[in-house]
Amino acid sequence: MDDSLRSRRKNEHIQLALDTYQSAGTDFDKVQLIHQSIPSINKNQIDLSATFPHFTFKYPLYINAMTGGSERAAAINKALAQIAKACDIPMAVGSTHSALKDSNAEASFTVVRDENPDGIILSNVGADIEYAKAKRSIELLNADALQIHVNAPQELIMPEGDTQFENWLTNIQEIQAHIDIPVIIKEVGFGMSAETIQKVKNIGIQYVDVSGRGGTNFADIENQRRPLKDMAFLNQWGQSTVQSLLEAKLLNTDMHILASGGVKNPLDAIKSLVLGAEAVGLSGYVLKYLDEYGVEETIEHMKQFIEQMHVIANLLNASNVSDLRSVGYVLAPELQTYVEQRSKIINPE
Repeated sequence: MDDSLRSRRKNEHIQLALDTYQSAGTDFDKVQLIHQSIPSINKNQIDLSATFPHFTFKYPLYINAMTGGSERAAAINKALAQIAKACDIPMAVGSTHSALKDSNAEASFTVVRDENPDGIILSNVGADIEYAKAKRSIELLNADALQIHVNAPQELIMPEGDTQFENWLTNIQEIQAHIDIPVIIKEVGFGMSAETIQKVKNIGIQYVDVSGRGGTNFADIENQRRPLKDMAFLNQWGQSTVQSLLEAKLLNTDMHILASGGVKNPLDAIKSLVLGAEAVGLSGYVLKYLDEYGVEETIEHMKQFIEQMHVIANLLNASNVSDLRSVGYVLAPELQTYVEQRSKIINPE
């Protein structure tokens, strides 16, 4: 693909993500948290920081991977970096493949580090990339972690998609073995199964972003780009974020679980933490707000989002992220059935 076509595709992805953004309900609405009427803590005693072996997030929230590789993407990444800096939250860039193939595209990514020199920045490559290019992606941003996105449904639906998957796991393993920052295996909105989480744990990965169905829908986006728009039947493919978190809980793994996909308010974010995530990523939600209201209003909105997460934690009598994992909850019948059926497979008697 030449550079002009690649840039055009990036812009199409941005616009379609905005056009197809849905504020409708998700599986988060099927999880009820149990209110505690007499809290034993004050709101100012709550600390929702998320501590990992390699870094600490001041808040359990980050701006997830979205874009890069075009002029429009550069402007968006600059704005997102300003938001991340003002709110003191980490930020991931979109796939850096365009910059690895064309130096002219580098500035659309490096603008993030320029705007936020001391922030936690995550670079991003696909699982089809070999170690040398992944290393270059890290160096491009002086990244604190590397997301490796896995997006098989997107590639298969995409008109110009790459459908060679046989080396993905080998590439991930090689990258994991040779870099000294965390590797985060990240879905792009189709969710993760317990089997997938276990597969990457077996090769040494300690971080996954389950990125489930319910947010930016790349099946729909790529189908919109198909001449006949003939694969809409895959628009609901995959596991939701809630289902993916329940899969991880059934696995009872010691991996670091991050959650994204369909988080549309502070309550969804807290529910993700209750279900086992250590931090929560926002992408389409932030992009849509930024597009409609601009940088300064988005900064204030995100600060309010964080503040409201603390309010909900207080209502649950949880002083930190660890306490949230002990919060009681009830699942809607269809989710409970999902857990029961999957439990028989993941943890057979």
